[in-house]
Amino acid sequence: MAKCEVCGKGVVTGNKVSHSNIKTKRTWAPNLQKVKALVDGSPKRIYVCTRCLRSGKVQRAI
Repeated sequence: MAKCEVCGKGVVTGNKVSHSNIKTKRTWAPNLQKVKALVDGSPKRIYVCTRCLRSGKVQRAI
């Protein structure tokens, strides 16, 4: 579910590294916003990452 419907950015996994260099798994989720955007000329609620919103890749509906 945690995926931008415009660019496809999703969850990324990696290691959390403590001060003593102990590594445990962790995830980074994208900053998704549920916005009403124009999809094929009609308004629809979609999940979009903030980078797509800021760069103007999404035409927001009123």
